[in-house]
Amino acid sequence: MLPRPGPQNLNDSSSIQFAIDRGFHELTGFGRVVTEPLLGDGGLQRLHDKIKAPENHPRSVAYRARQDPTSPVTVYTTPELTPDGNEVTAGTIILRTKGCHWWWSSGCTFCGYFNDTREDAGAEELEIQWARALETLSHHELGMLKVYTSGSLFEEREIPLSFQKTVLQTASELDIHLIVESRTEQLTDDKLKWAASIHSNLTIAIGLEAHDDEVLQFHINKGFSVNSWKDACVRIRAHGLRSKTYLMLKPPFMSEADGLDTCIEWARACLPMSDDISINPMNIQRGTTIDRMFRSGEYRPPWLWSIVALIEAVHDEILSSSSFTRLIVHPTGAGSVRGAHNCGKCDAGLTEAIERYAIDRDLDDLLSMDCECRVAWEEQIRLERILPVPLGINLSRRGPVERRIVLSG
Repeated sequence: MLPRPGPQNLNDSSSIQFAIDRGFHELTGFGRVVTEPLLGDGGLQRLHDKIKAPENHPRSVAYRARQDPTSPVTVYTTPELTPDGNEVTAGTIILRTKGCHWWWSSGCTFCGYFNDTREDAGAEELEIQWARALETLSHHELGMLKVYTSGSLFEEREIPLSFQKTVLQTASELDIHLIVESRTEQLTDDKLKWAASIHSNLTIAIGLEAHDDEVLQFHINKGFSVNSWKDACVRIRAHGLRSKTYLMLKPPFMSEADGLDTCIEWARACLPMSDDISINPMNIQRGTTIDRMFRSGEYRPPWLWSIVALIEAVHDEILSSSSFTRLIVHPTGAGSVRGAHNCGKCDAGLTEAIERYAIDRDLDDLLSMDCECRVAWEEQIRLERILPVPLGINLSRRGPVERRIVLSG
């Protein structure tokens, strides 16, 4: 996407001063600060405490207690590609589990999957959820099954071994490709050998998020390193299985330009190690650290144009890779202000084009999309690369133009 000259008012010093005067806050129409800034007065703060506070709030605890431990969070179908390139219908099952063991002790800054958990979701409850989910999917001819647990399927503290076996055996009996998720620490040789012995047509997805240990520690609080991801990918391949790596577009505490530039670098770095690369543009989940930053005007989800630019940057390298490597982008919440979004006029069409690319890899189709708001995105990227604004110049993409510039760093 070639740079274009931006609107003059964004280069005007009075506009920049207006942004600086607004400080770290985004004001509502009534002139109120939505919430207190996460960054506070600059004093020393523990990221762990910022993560756990909203999760342990009585309102959050009460919400989780109201959920039915025998009903899956959701079940749906989408078009997908199998590892050999065939287009099929994929069934997705998101189970209500005890949650991620890393969340129990700390947690990631962006992850709100704890909202879908129940502490009493044991083997019996999971089997009931499984039966209900399969009944919902029974009317579809499936070629792939994706099973998500708000944590790691292969972690026995979260998912009983008997139910892990149920999932693998079901996919084997259906003779379809299975995708599950796991953190790196569960992917031992013994566990992978056991899983492969039941169902070898298996992809294991790992939420790496960033190919950068500093970002993993201080932006995301991931709890494992890049090297642990690399070792897990090597073991997965050694057992004849496939790996899928999730990367995050625009993690917390990062500008739009930095988020775009680093995610391009991370995708290139992951290409030799991972069979599939899935880009996850940030979406704001309730009760998270990034939620608080969003509500106080310190963060805004990425532009849809940034997704297009990322795809364009790595497209040729993906196609020329030695294995059938696919770049996948399914922007959750796209078009809403809590997900990747543009001006509101072009969001639906551009989101559909991004989704199509994951299936047909038609870059020309994607690059044919255009909108007048693209100029504002290009200008934001340009300014963030030359101005000392670590959290970015948050350009509101909707509403009255006089309220669109918010300097956040």
